[in-house]
Amino acid sequence: MYKVLIVEDDPGFGYILKEYLELSDLEVVLVTEGELALRQLSKQNFDICLLDIMLPKMDGFTLAGEIRKNQPELPFIFLTAKSLKVDKLKGFRLGCDDFIVKPIDEELLLARIQAIMHRSQRHQSLQEEKNLFHLGAFEFNAQNQQLSLNGNSQFLTDKEAQLLQLLCEHKNRLLPRNKALTQIWGNTDEFNRKSMDVFIFRLRKYLEKEESIRIKNIHGKGFILEERG
Repeated sequence: MYKVLIVEDDPGFGYILKEYLELSDLEVVLVTEGELALRQLSKQNFDICLLDIMLPKMDGFTLAGEIRKNQPELPFIFLTAKSLKVDKLKGFRLGCDDFIVKPIDEELLLARIQAIMHRSQRHQSLQEEKNLFHLGAFEFNAQNQQLSLNGNSQFLTDKEAQLLQLLCEHKNRLLPRNKALTQIWGNTDEFNRKSMDVFIFRLRKYLEKEESIRIKNIHGKGFILEERG
């Protein structure tokens, strides 16, 4: 069931919209101000937001900017009486997924919500596939920083996960040492080079149960994550 946050200062319209979406098997939370919306977003996970623009205290554009800063992947639709081209352009520049001018056709709104949710789910599935790597019998979920073998999981630190992801992305190819140092540690000084060697040692220990996988040191150049068939 999709979870929707409606931010609408007209209680009558907000209530009618909430009732309609709930009859369509959506879970809905209704608030009347931007600050209240941000509080709800900090406490709960939502799949999409419906934002009025002309809100008290914090307008919908400002609220949308805050949402984009804190939850950049969360889709939102503007529902508003403002129909000027300049307002629509501002809304789309803020990253809105749709801009619907009142009065609203509830059936059409529901269809648009469902279309956005389907796109969002496809995007999420692609992201999950992109962040999932198979290393022999190991499965590495880079997003969750989780290395699994036969149902047993090892949770990696930030740097361990970042380094293993780079190695996976270069599997059977050279990962230049300086590239990893710059991307993960920020510079290539001697201290960070030694730090990286420690993390390579840790990853080797994690992966030693899988004989087909090894991290090979190419002296003076970098490392290769080798998978032997």
